[in-house]
Amino acid sequence: MSEYVLETKGATKVYQAGETKVKALSDVDLQVEKGEFVSIMGPSGSGKTTLLVTLGCFDKPTSGQVIIDGLDVATMKETKLPKIRAEKIGFVFQNFNLIPTLSALENVELPMERGKIQKGERRSRALELLKSVGLEDKANRRPNRLSSGEQQRVAIARALANGPAIILADEPTGNLDSKTGRDIVQLLKKLSREEERTVIMVTHDKQMASMSNRMLSLKDGKITGKS
Repeated sequence: MSEYVLETKGATKVYQAGETKVKALSDVDLQVEKGEFVSIMGPSGSGKTTLLVTLGCFDKPTSGQVIIDGLDVATMKETKLPKIRAEKIGFVFQNFNLIPTLSALENVELPMERGKIQKGERRSRALELLKSVGLEDKANRRPNRLSSGEQQRVAIARALANGPAIILADEPTGNLDSKTGRDIVQLLKKLSREEERTVIMVTHDKQMASMSNRMLSLKDGKITGKS
């Protein structure tokens, strides 16, 4: 079994655009340890989002391996990938992706409904998660009654609902002011440090990236720099 929580070996992704082949990822080798906070930077079109959706089991590489907790998900049947996503990975998006008709509490509860967690336990856990991000007093508010920073905190609580080992964050500060953005990254850092959750964050913001344990640069589908 791999010593890493998440690893890629020669991960390559090629898209067909008409008669043209576009290589979005090119022989990416990446190793991430338990509890590590890694940020990935790069210009638009560098392959950041492709890498993230590949790590998140929403897409498979054209060639190479993607190994999560020792399992090569690149060779798994498509029918098995939703279970991997639900149990091992939490997602945080730039646009929050909260359901507007549900309260903060109900948004956090939602991922747990796919499992066998009883309603009372779901509610109790959702409240505890909102408390962990400082929003227990706003549990019954819908997203339109929350600030952008509060909505992102709800999204992080939702990402933690099923206790994932890995959190994938796609531009989580992109719609936030700089102070609120720093608060969100500090929260991700705290989850990494205190709960040993592995966090991989895609960002355009070097200042935010510098708060992580390790920064990677991606260009033309290749990792070109590490720090």
